[in-house]
Amino acid sequence: MSVEVHPSAIVDRAAKLGKGVSVGPYSVIGPKVEVGEGTWIGAHVVLDGRIKIGRNNKIFHFASLGAPPQDKKYGGEDTAAEIGDGNTIREYVTINRGTAQDIGTTRVGNDNWIMAYVHLAHDCQIGNKTIFANACQLAGHVTVGDWAIFGATTLVHQFVHIGAHAFTGMGTYLPQDLPPYVTAAGNMAKPYGINSEGLKRRDFSPEAIAGLKRAYRTLYRSGLGLDEAKAELRAQVAACPPVKEIVEFLDRSKRGIIR
Repeated sequence: MSVEVHPSAIVDRAAKLGKGVSVGPYSVIGPKVEVGEGTWIGAHVVLDGRIKIGRNNKIFHFASLGAPPQDKKYGGEDTAAEIGDGNTIREYVTINRGTAQDIGTTRVGNDNWIMAYVHLAHDCQIGNKTIFANACQLAGHVTVGDWAIFGATTLVHQFVHIGAHAFTGMGTYLPQDLPPYVTAAGNMAKPYGINSEGLKRRDFSPEAIAGLKRAYRTLYRSGLGLDEAKAELRAQVAACPPVKEIVEFLDRSKRGIIR
């Protein structure tokens, strides 16, 4: 399969485009860009800086990927962005490259669905199979686990971690960490139970879902302090192994969790 570049697009000679890559009208691709096989790039897309994009992605019109971070400390360091395979990145999405103050690379995994006007700031680390509805905005240094789903216009404070299979409602503001499996909504965000429907769709057994609901009640409804709740959750892991992910998340949390 040959590379198809529209005559109006500007592609630097040093850029590396894999087999079957398609570049639409008026798009601009810089010299440090690498694009994997089968990726489709729409019109007016800008790929800037040192960015590596995997295979079979769809990058829609007016997206800007790999631009310098919106961080006043940034001094032109050679930082990067990496995007995996099979992602859908819709119109006007912005993904900035990393900073020297962190690991230096903004990362997006595989098979993510990123809707229009989403912003992923410098040094964000995004897992696989996530969904970002329109106009979600992530500040710098945010980490997102696999299968997380964000309702439209969700806002996430810098350094916040979101666990796997978590879910936010439309208009949510997350100033602190959101544990795995938990649904949150509101400004400020409050917990509203386990993401039961999502877990059913991902073939979690009824027993596992029941165990996670018990874990949620322990964490949020028992009246226990956080350390006491963590001790109780550790005791629940034998009966419900997915609870281990909650315990490990709580052990790693530095900002504290929404409560």
